[in-house]
Amino acid sequence: MAEDDTPKRPRAPNPRVPSRRAPRARPAAPEPAFAADPGATAPKRRARLPGGKAPAAKPLAPPVRAAPTPAPHPERAEALRLLHEALERGRPLADASRDAAAQALPGPVRAHALRLATETIRRLGQADAVLARFVRRTPPAAARDALRLAAVSLHALSEAPHAAVDGAVAALRTRPGGARLTGLANAVARRLATPEAAALWARTEPDAPRLNAPGWLWGRLSSAHGAAAARRICAAHLAQPPLDLTPRDPADARALADALGATLTRTGSLRLSAPGQVSTLPSFAEGRWWVQDAAAALPARLLAPQPGERVLDLCAAPGGKTLQLAAAGADVTALDLSEPRLERLAENLARTGLAAETVCADALDWAPDAPFDAILLDAPCSATGTARRHPEVLHRREKPDLASLTALQDALLERAWSWLRPGGRLVFATCSLLPEEGEARAAAFRARTPAARPAPASGLPPELLSEDGDLRTRPDLWPELGGLDGFFAAAFVKEA
Repeated sequence: MAEDDTPKRPRAPNPRVPSRRAPRARPAAPEPAFAADPGATAPKRRARLPGGKAPAAKPLAPPVRAAPTPAPHPERAEALRLLHEALERGRPLADASRDAAAQALPGPVRAHALRLATETIRRLGQADAVLARFVRRTPPAAARDALRLAAVSLHALSEAPHAAVDGAVAALRTRPGGARLTGLANAVARRLATPEAAALWARTEPDAPRLNAPGWLWGRLSSAHGAAAARRICAAHLAQPPLDLTPRDPADARALADALGATLTRTGSLRLSAPGQVSTLPSFAEGRWWVQDAAAALPARLLAPQPGERVLDLCAAPGGKTLQLAAAGADVTALDLSEPRLERLAENLARTGLAAETVCADALDWAPDAPFDAILLDAPCSATGTARRHPEVLHRREKPDLASLTALQDALLERAWSWLRPGGRLVFATCSLLPEEGEARAAAFRARTPAARPAPASGLPPELLSEDGDLRTRPDLWPELGGLDGFFAAAFVKEA
């Protein structure tokens, strides 16, 4: 007969057989609050003072706590935080990277995190196209961003699979509610590291400019500049841009270019393809230059400020134009609505040894004591022209409200015009690729302002000028040098 493998039930006690009771155990002595050192000798009985009192016992030392173990892959945890700030809260990456959480990290970790977050946003379209093959529905935002980070790290930045996969999962664990999503993220991230995923990514490359551009931007660029130019512009958005510097004294440009190993552009900017840490570059501490895209430096050149002129830099932050105007010898007032950005402007003024009056106010409410000789208005806009440096501007949760922005631009133009003395000069500029925020605003202003005489730009390369003689730069210009930000600027003289 086969052995029964059913668990046997315990037998009930037989009342006729006396039970054998185990001897009752004595209660164990209570353990001390802190474990004793095994190598220590037994404590001696404390002596008693006269009168029978024992001396006061020495207080026990608090337990030694081990230093907290640093979180694994801190650069990816910070990159994931930056992605949340940019994509979910609409903050610029540059601002989020100045938060206390970022400043507590070593400099190289911060720089690596910012690069990871920036490149992930540049390649969101490709990352989402590949992820769609491995997930049935869109994951929660934190897991989705961690997987985007892993995909871009693996296939755009060619980072080691263990760093990309394990790092993304570890980073997700640091986000609120992220721990419960790590199983999903780990499973999908490991599939992203397979040859199948690499082949999928490779198939997205030919259409990368289109895939990574929001639909609203692609449509507007195609309508304004043509489909071929739209593709070139969006391709330029995917490249790491060079670093541009503006010399404090244009006469020093050649010497500074030699010292920095920079290229001197035809518009007088210094261009570095692999700059490294900005604050360690030659002449930074002496304030002989500041960071400013070559295109962003052109509106101030159009204004042509003269020594001693009263000049207003309207919507001045982050301050590159203010520094240009002050370096030309003008008496500058820099007005902006953001106090933190004006503080950074003041820091740059101090570093460069230049002077300007800073005013934190709303330009629609503020008014000057006297008219200005010249005004530079860099109006708020969609900022689409800065997408190659700040790709997050294209991926805010809401697309730009162009109707509100163009109405504000018109209102600021009228207000600035009223502050200009007869014979004074006004330059209107926007860092936008969209004609609605540039050419159309200048044309409308000319049509409704008979006293505004156009002053076509001069002394600039012809490829940077529009048919009307205004400044128009695009990211696909100067491709051999690394491109330009997108800017529009038009100059006017106020006839008496």
